[in-house]
Amino acid sequence: MDKKDLRIVFLGTPEFAVESLDRLVSGGYNVVGVVTMADKKGGRGNKTIESPVKSYAIEHNLPLLQPDKLKDESFLEALRQWKADLQIVIAFRMLPEVVWSMPRLGTFNLHASLLPKYRGAAPINRAVMNGELQTGVTTFLLKHEIDTGDVIQQVAIPIEITDNVGDVHDKLMHLGSKLVIETVDSFINGTVKFIPQDQMLTNGCEPTPAPKIFKEDCKIDWTKSAIEVYNHIRGLSPYPGAWTDLSMGDSAEPLQMKIYSTSQPIPFKENERIDPGYITATKHSFMIAAADGFLEIKNLQMPGKKRLSADEFLRGFDVSDKHCL
Repeated sequence: MDKKDLRIVFLGTPEFAVESLDRLVSGGYNVVGVVTMADKKGGRGNKTIESPVKSYAIEHNLPLLQPDKLKDESFLEALRQWKADLQIVIAFRMLPEVVWSMPRLGTFNLHASLLPKYRGAAPINRAVMNGELQTGVTTFLLKHEIDTGDVIQQVAIPIEITDNVGDVHDKLMHLGSKLVIETVDSFINGTVKFIPQDQMLTNGCEPTPAPKIFKEDCKIDWTKSAIEVYNHIRGLSPYPGAWTDLSMGDSAEPLQMKIYSTSQPIPFKENERIDPGYITATKHSFMIAAADGFLEIKNLQMPGKKRLSADEFLRGFDVSDKHCL
């Protein structure tokens, strides 16, 4: 089969998906249609916000659908009219069976982890937050249970100790776009193989969950080790951002401070014991104590303010006699 004979429908929403869509289009693959989320209202002036995938589809004159409901019959009929042989899903929504079972070759997903590790909505964040030394991308066939379908291909990369989640996201975006092309080619060439995830769980191993991240998940626990706090912060940077309550005195309400980057952990000196959350400051820098060491704060943001370096922050804010809760 020639790549121009394989009718592909692409489903995705964020920038992470655009890289793969562009590789397909620029590579001459037959993308007959694109599905993305409906436009939203938000920001200053309640402006209409369209997804990066929609912007790309319009720029390249690709047929586009934006369903509110994926079981709506008008959407399903429009999808049928594209007569897809294969569907590709990247960072979209959970699909009903009537959608993912429609193409004759099925529907595959690009997931930003080495399945069955980190199944769920936040695989990149969770891997970095947990201090993993490697992650990767996986293509797999969709089935009823989320992120459990048969694996087609995987590629691993290291997570550097200095990487934040934004760094890993970008690496996986580029790596994933290459894997999408390799996976499509395996369908075209008839060499595609499928590995049930149960066969990948050996020696009593269990799948690793990667649940959606909520605000309370982002709060820093200074009673944990310095490396755990360090991983927590970089696993939430630049989005959604780790935060801590900054004590403002006996009567004042604490302020919520977001911390985006720190030094690597600085161990306490021998016999040194500092209360977790205690702040040590100089004129141009400050550190916060965790259970077994300090983290020097590099980049932060106070409520209603822009992000600042620690040096910029200290020019207008006195952290003496304050601590983090």
